[in-house]
Amino acid sequence: MNINESAENYLETILQLSKTLPVVRSVDIANELGFKKSSVSVAMKNLRQKEHITVTDAGFIYLTEEGKAIAEHVYEKHQLLKGWLCSLGVPEEIAAEDACKMEHVISDESFNAIKDHVFKQK
Repeated sequence: MNINESAENYLETILQLSKTLPVVRSVDIANELGFKKSSVSVAMKNLRQKEHITVTDAGFIYLTEEGKAIAEHVYEKHQLLKGWLCSLGVPEEIAAEDACKMEHVISDESFNAIKDHVFKQK
């Protein structure tokens, strides 16, 4: 899966919003991320072209199977890295910010090693 950080952030945001909202729209994403609706519209067009999302005529956004797999993988990285950093004594807000950066650059090999280490500790 070769996808850039921005696309990963959008997919992760769609996943998170879909857990709390009945439907996800561009305006919801723009509000969540603090972006202009026009910027979100361009991003949604790109995600649609890559077949990571579908958009209904009413403007409802849904993750495709591939989009959902990417979003869930990024979200898993975020949650585990944030929790791990917090367990090391990093304040939650800083841990969340750092996890958001790390989730996009860490290799699957390194992430899996950290994940294995964290779960062996429990």
